[in-house]
Amino acid sequence: MAFRVALSAFITLFVAMGIGRFAFTPQVPLMIQANQLTLTSASLVAALNYLGYLCGSFDAMRAHRRVELRLQMGIWGAVILTLLSAGASGPWLHGLLRFVIGCASGWAMVLVAAWSNEQLHHYGRPGLSAAVFAGPGCGIFVSGLLAVLLHSFQVSASLAWAAYGALALVLVALIARYLPRRGELHRPDQMPEPLVMNGKLKRLVWSYSLAGFGYILPATFLSQMAAARFPDSVFAQFVWPIYGGASVIGIAIAILTRGWGRSNTRLALALWAQALGVLAAAALPGFSGLLIGALLVGGGFLAVVQLSLLYARELAPQHMRYMAGMLTTGYALGQLVGPILSSLSTAWLHRLEPALWVAGAGLLVAGLLVWRRSA
Repeated sequence: MAFRVALSAFITLFVAMGIGRFAFTPQVPLMIQANQLTLTSASLVAALNYLGYLCGSFDAMRAHRRVELRLQMGIWGAVILTLLSAGASGPWLHGLLRFVIGCASGWAMVLVAAWSNEQLHHYGRPGLSAAVFAGPGCGIFVSGLLAVLLHSFQVSASLAWAAYGALALVLVALIARYLPRRGELHRPDQMPEPLVMNGKLKRLVWSYSLAGFGYILPATFLSQMAAARFPDSVFAQFVWPIYGGASVIGIAIAILTRGWGRSNTRLALALWAQALGVLAAAALPGFSGLLIGALLVGGGFLAVVQLSLLYARELAPQHMRYMAGMLTTGYALGQLVGPILSSLSTAWLHRLEPALWVAGAGLLVAGLLVWRRSA
């Protein structure tokens, strides 16, 4: 039963996050090439996606009715809207679709994280909770390899969207019957006392918000940066799957080192590794900068998510869904600021690198906020 819960949660995050949210990254070069977007409008479309993610996660945190319906809408919404993206054109329609997909992925992320965490602790398999968060990374890796294949056949952006949507549909069909039913996610008779936000929790929320701000620029634009720097290189197509593969390796490292030190210390180290990756992508103009950026930012991506939720559980064990929602809302706010900053950087300075320097500094501060476990 525990394995079924973990697998269902893993595939849900694979689809809702790895495909629903992040298939946009390898699509950006194709959409710019097809004159559907510019680099500046791509930033604004990405910002609408993160605004939707903010709305979805905030709503999931506070929901007391139809909680299970929100999860179903989250995962099926990611599938249907990805398929609908195949027929969209222009920044406004893509922006609308990205906003709604953001809402769907926000619901899925918060509710699946809380549900799987509680269920796996109930079955005595808390170690599987970390493996669940490899789902988005595997989704990024597989969809990234699919993008390489699609690019090699020179398919259109529309056909590529259809391919991502078809993959998502097949995967969700496999686990749809195992997702939580009515009454499994919200039980009014088991509501804990209201959460009191102490200093540790506040610093964790601020840290996670900065983490969302810091990682999102390379996560959104690595493929486009590689395509711009190396227009005729196969490497440009592999940057995104390298990022996804590194994120899975990062989760594996987090699992293997779970007995080493405190969760907040490991979280700070993961954030600082991401900071080095972002700064390397900005400072090193050649192949090495993007490779280091993909490995370090990708390697820390899901480890930061998993370690932040683990630390939150240690600080507020009775409020897992609320904390998952609060952290994801802060993360979404950070993600929303990132593309706005990138659009200003590309519009005024015609370069993305200045925004990356600010993002790297944000990750350094995020690590400092959780380094010490003081009151």
